[in-house]
Amino acid sequence: MDTIIRLEQLTKSFKKEEVLKGIDMEFEAGKIYGIVGKNGSGKTVLFKIIAGYIKPSSGRVFVEDKEIGVDTDFAENMGLIIETPGFLTQYNAYKNLAYLAAIRKKIGKEEIRQAIELVGLDPDSRKKVGKFSLGMRQRLGIAQAIMENPDLIILDEPMNGLDKHGIRLVKELLCQLKEQGKTILLSSHYAEDMEVCDEVYEMDEGCLTCCRGLL
Repeated sequence: MDTIIRLEQLTKSFKKEEVLKGIDMEFEAGKIYGIVGKNGSGKTVLFKIIAGYIKPSSGRVFVEDKEIGVDTDFAENMGLIIETPGFLTQYNAYKNLAYLAAIRKKIGKEEIRQAIELVGLDPDSRKKVGKFSLGMRQRLGIAQAIMENPDLIILDEPMNGLDKHGIRLVKELLCQLKEQGKTILLSSHYAEDMEVCDEVYEMDEGCLTCCRGLL
């Protein structure tokens, strides 16, 4: 399979704290990768570096053979949620996604509605996002990540705040996206969230190691 993401000796430090320690890793296209680890282990920092949101202290990141921060500032054709999704609380789900979709002008009304429906929300609901539960916001964040049909999807703790039904729905959606050839990176605190993953890695004290026992 083709490599879609390549990390070479990736490190990141904040002042004296070393958050990532010399990570070498390749992610193949069309697979679901899980990264499990406790808060502060480096999962979110790793995702932000891959996305181009922050720069590594040293090392290199390639997405589809383009070096992030050199050939391009941000990976193209990527959808993501990192940390708690931020939305305009005075608007409903559809209006929030329509506002974001207008930035790149890649999709229209039908794609927005479909993304909202795929995560189990109602695109016609007038309920303001400010009245949403944490789980509903998470679902809307996932809809935002997938609405432009990206090849690479990065989901930072997508199961956070979801009930059992919501978790099952998201897992089914991830499997559907994989069948479409998407590459998905997801993180969680919990090993049970990793059932849909082809490969699972543990992030611990800035190091990434394979966890075959979780598969």
